Amino acid sequence: MKIENGEYQVVINGILHWIKVEGKENNTIPLIVIHGGPGGNLYTFERTVGPYLAKERTVVYYEQRGCGRSGKPNSDNAYSIHELIDDFTKILRWMGINKVDLLGYSFGGELALEFSYAIPTIMNKLVLSGPSLMALKTQYMVQIAGFVSIADPPLVQKMEEILEEDTSIETKYKKVWGTVDNDTVDRLFFVNQDIARKYRELAKESNLHNTGLMLEALQENPAEIPLYERLQDIPHKTLLITGVHDRNTGIPISNIINRNLANSEWKLFNHSAHFPELEETDKFIREVLNFLKIP
Repeated sequence: MKIENGEYQVVINGILHWIKVEGKENNTIPLIVIHGGPGGNLYTFERTVGPYLAKERTVVYYEQRGCGRSGKPNSDNAYSIHELIDDFTKILRWMGINKVDLLGYSFGGELALEFSYAIPTIMNKLVLSGPSLMALKTQYMVQIAGFVSIADPPLVQKMEEILEEDTSIETKYKKVWGTVDNDTVDRLFFVNQDIARKYRELAKESNLHNTGLMLEALQENPAEIPLYERLQDIPHKTLLITGVHDRNTGIPISNIINRNLANSEWKLFNHSAHFPELEETDKFIREVLNFLKIP
């Protein structure tokens, strides 16, 4: 890798991309962190888990087009998986990287799998935390069921009424999200509500916002062959991490991924929901670093 520790802003495919390197002095295969959302950012990860990983690994952060501190494409539809793969490939080329490990969480786990499928020779190992499979309608069902399981009775009743409507699961999903309040969202994402509050404080501090454009574009222009039908063709050694209380993507989605990947191991975190890296930080760091060390 030809660049040193620090923050960079580099134009890739006409879009200014934010990139940061930590732990270059460790001289390891770079561990690139892939954020979720779709449309999220790395601000919280960069200030919580990332520095611990960078004590032993070379860690690279980058925020996807239209996300966080990176610039937006000219078109609101320019967020296809193909375009995200092309950005990533050119970022690796710019950095002078010919072998990488990936750590993707939530949608970032799904995107890490897409990168691995598209450019397999560059990939070494994958770490997937609470990964999604957006093409599956089951993904929407898991999340709606998750909301119902932790919502207060009046909100449960509203969601039950939405489920009775003669609409698509995607429409129901959007309507449920329009109904829930912040406290309910926090219970969906976290077991420990003190950590949920800290997460919200960091999100507010960042002043970075998810426009929703990437999610809409990916829903409107899905891959021709869904990722879940291509999982068996991804050969890389993979560590799956799932909080047993994850109601957002959850055990059903991780189980599908684990069953279909050729070379995966699965670790359950008993005191976590969707963000094991925040709720069981020490265990998360230990499992990730141990996995990356093994030949």
